[in-house]
Amino acid sequence: MDLALKARDLTKTFHNGVAESTILRGISLDLQRGEFVALMGPSGCGKSTLLNILGLAELPTSGEVCIGGASTSNASQHTLQTFRREKLGYVFQQFNLLSTLTVRENVMVPLILNGTGVEGAEVVAEEVLTRVGLLDRADAMPFTLSGGEKQRVAIARAVAHKPLVILADEPTGSLDSRTGAQVLELLREQTDLGIAILMATHSEAASAGCSRTLHMRDGVLE
Repeated sequence: MDLALKARDLTKTFHNGVAESTILRGISLDLQRGEFVALMGPSGCGKSTLLNILGLAELPTSGEVCIGGASTSNASQHTLQTFRREKLGYVFQQFNLLSTLTVRENVMVPLILNGTGVEGAEVVAEEVLTRVGLLDRADAMPFTLSGGEKQRVAIARAVAHKPLVILADEPTGSLDSRTGAQVLELLREQTDLGIAILMATHSEAASAGCSRTLHMRDGVLE
């Protein structure tokens, strides 16, 4: 399989006056296209910091992140923004839908940001909403949706622009077990399209259906 994401020797240290706190300690990992990987570990072990760095929202203190074979080290902010828009998708525990936009418009946002025209973005949005079973709610506002429906919209938004990698941070944490299982199945279906998924989770049940599980503790992968 082709490599979608590669990280090498990532460290992250925060400074607060004279105090220093090291969150990540030399983490390396690979994600293959079509792979669904769980990231598990106790609260405070560095999972969210690692996802932020892999998602190019934070810079590591040292180390390198490569997306689709291209290094992001020393990249300009413009280049990093392009990587985030074109190569990455995000699914969050709290959904992060735009409350003033309809379901369809939420899914259209990353497409339009990547240069797709409004008509083309609408066609793609309806295709992916059909795939997640929500075409009939395309004109609904987010506040009218259940938690499971919101998460399905978030998945549709994450995959609409055909990213290489989806980073999911506790995507089932706010859902009941039945709805969570449905969301996990939707995520697994995206790997059939060649998308790599890294999912941070505390749930053994959620990790059970993944290709493999990485265990993190005190800023290192065990």
